[in-house]
Amino acid sequence: MMFTSTGSWGLYKAPLSKSLLLLPTVLSVLLTVLLPQYQDMFIYNLQAVRQGKQFWRLVSGRLICLDLKDTFCSSLLIYNFRIFERRFGSHKFASFLFGAWILSAFVDLLLTEALRFLFELQVDVLPAGLLGPVFALFVPFYNSIPRVQVTQLLGHVSITNKSLTYIVGAQLLTSSAYMWIVACSGLIAGMFYYSNKLAVQKFLRVPEWVARCGSVLLEPVFSDSEPTAEAPLGMGATLDIQRQQRMDMMDQQLLLTQLAHLRRNAQQQQAQTGLLNWNRFLPTLRHRGQNRHQEGPQPQQPPSTHPPVNTDVVEEQVARLMEMGFSRMDAQEALRASNNDINIATNFLLQH
Repeated sequence: MMFTSTGSWGLYKAPLSKSLLLLPTVLSVLLTVLLPQYQDMFIYNLQAVRQGKQFWRLVSGRLICLDLKDTFCSSLLIYNFRIFERRFGSHKFASFLFGAWILSAFVDLLLTEALRFLFELQVDVLPAGLLGPVFALFVPFYNSIPRVQVTQLLGHVSITNKSLTYIVGAQLLTSSAYMWIVACSGLIAGMFYYSNKLAVQKFLRVPEWVARCGSVLLEPVFSDSEPTAEAPLGMGATLDIQRQQRMDMMDQQLLLTQLAHLRRNAQQQQAQTGLLNWNRFLPTLRHRGQNRHQEGPQPQQPPSTHPPVNTDVVEEQVARLMEMGFSRMDAQEALRASNNDINIATNFLLQH
């Protein structure tokens, strides 16, 4: 089973995600294993922020995980959420992370003060690392990634393409006592930024010049080459599941190939006849002559191997694809060719 339904293309077109995977992980390992004497500089100590006015801890304490379990889980989630960088672009993806990172810092302070005032619970230290933006990414993941059922456990519990991501998030949530505060802050910041309340996306965004500098610095180092083939499908636990997975993959590849062939034919026909295909309304003189002089029964035409293009599409699925950023025409074309399978249609639109 693939980690998500959106394909397995490594870190292609996701240089920012790759840098967030490598750099914090390397620094976390260094601070944990080789340089533990410097860990105090990266502790997310709210008491030092309030009483000692050490506001720099709001930055240093929210960049590098000091627990290897948190590093592993957050890296898995960032790898899974790389789809948003490919879909929206590195600049918009960086703006979301930056905005959620700023907002979650304020929510951390508000939540801890509320706990102290309402329940007399003093929280001085929170888990360190880039955890707020990671939890914030669950908001677009929940709202924009289609939910496709993969299998069922005991005939009642549904396993979807998103289940593994939620399991990893739950593991990260339970890794420490006060991780739930960081998780709530990240989710609140993600909802606030994703819904663009008070036009927050206009103010909390990465400037254009920073994005250009980051593109010049990151892309040559962290960019991956375009994959030449799809990654192999992970095998299931039983032989029947393995057969079903192979059949599903073959059906998906066939539909994607047919849809790509239809698109190429449409582009070639448009290039030959212009925007308006007059041959649909006025047959050519050569065809008229053939129709006039040809007698006898017409030879039977071989059946077309192309999938029907007049399949009615479901407007709800078209709207979901348009919310992901695709045009209405592309969404309708992909849904018709995939027989209204939104999972296959999404895969094709993300690959082309």
